[in-house]
Amino acid sequence: MFELRKVSLMPSERHSLELNALLGALDFPVLSIDMSGAIVAANRAAAQLLGVRVDEVPGMSLSRYAEDFDLPELVRANKARINGLRVKIKGDVFLADIAPLQSEHDDSEALAGAVLTLHRADRVGERIYQVRKQELRGFDSIFQSSKVMAAVVREARRMAPLDAPLLIEGETGTGKELLARACHLSSPRGQSPFMALNCAGLPESMAETELFGYGPGAFEGARPEGKLGLLELTAGGTLFLDGVGEMSPRLQAKLLRFLQDGGFRRVGSDEEVYLDVRVICATQVDLSELCAAGQFRQDLYHRLNVLSLHIPPLRDCLDGLQPLALHFIDQASRQIGCALPTLSPQALERLAGYHWPGNVRQLENTLFQAVSLCEGGTIKPEHIRLPGYGAAQPLGDFSLDGDLSAIVGRFEKAVLEGLYAQYPSSRLLGKRLGVSHTTIANKLREHGIGREG
Repeated sequence: MFELRKVSLMPSERHSLELNALLGALDFPVLSIDMSGAIVAANRAAAQLLGVRVDEVPGMSLSRYAEDFDLPELVRANKARINGLRVKIKGDVFLADIAPLQSEHDDSEALAGAVLTLHRADRVGERIYQVRKQELRGFDSIFQSSKVMAAVVREARRMAPLDAPLLIEGETGTGKELLARACHLSSPRGQSPFMALNCAGLPESMAETELFGYGPGAFEGARPEGKLGLLELTAGGTLFLDGVGEMSPRLQAKLLRFLQDGGFRRVGSDEEVYLDVRVICATQVDLSELCAAGQFRQDLYHRLNVLSLHIPPLRDCLDGLQPLALHFIDQASRQIGCALPTLSPQALERLAGYHWPGNVRQLENTLFQAVSLCEGGTIKPEHIRLPGYGAAQPLGDFSLDGDLSAIVGRFEKAVLEGLYAQYPSSRLLGKRLGVSHTTIANKLREHGIGREG
């Protein structure tokens, strides 16, 4: 026999009422926007800002009230939370926090829209943003236990406020984007957008439209209304270009022109667009070498290299390895939800003996795996799984045929080939071997190692 009970509200109705009550209690505007730019829902403060009733808001277009603010394009380009973006709504300046919404019904990468929270850019609004800014990744989030890395951060702090292009050099996994974000947050542009584009591996046409956008009907399959590029979405802020050494000659020319006069044209458009954007670039190859080989524009290199920073590889920062490792272990244990394990001296010795081609990123991933494998509360050497650790590294076939010069030449070539994958430029390889980059460049050419050209 079933018992029927009368309830005042269904769970879904109760949840909806509670959510509406919470939003209504907020004295600042909150809006939910779909990927077409239409407002799906808003609280009372948002409706008052727009000058309509709450029930009139759904279906209205945000672009009707926002000046030069394409929220869907911004969300598609960034796909991550944005804090403190300056926007104009009905002529008033606000600091906007944008939280992308992932679709529950499509694949995990699909975007359903975003929640837009607005704070007036008066003193109260500025204080709210300054508090939230501390949650973002600034210089304090960069580990400086190594003396070398601490010196890099000191240089970066001095360069951050300077409104000039910055070139960051360093191997993969050293944290070039993290340093670029920290420079942005510590600059006068810190409350404006920070956008990033990895130029490596992108086809020229895709990289060009992502960076510069395109006009209406620019090509088959293009949106009828056109598309804003990252430069326009970053207006007033900082654009970070990683892998800049792999830019095509055409893109190099367009970027150079923008750096010279702040202007560019969208793909398929004759309209000149002028913007104020700081450009920070990063590379893991030696751009001066590419210039010498005719693969990178000398004039662009000088424009990008007004300010420069070199992030050392992890193997050159081993004096700070232990505190960094303990930090990653603590971070991993929180993510996994387990007790904080200790790091045995033997495991630390194993970490210190590795060459870390993937640098800090590889260390972080290695220690996450170690924490997940650890059962007894102590991370031991067997939990530290490193590819190629302790393996003999063959340097080639060294027959003793020929004279001393021939034998030494074969050995020299094998050494350079073996190390070039980890140090893919004459400057990095020269530093590793303790000789000038000019000497190494000549040796690489002599043995036919590296880029052709």
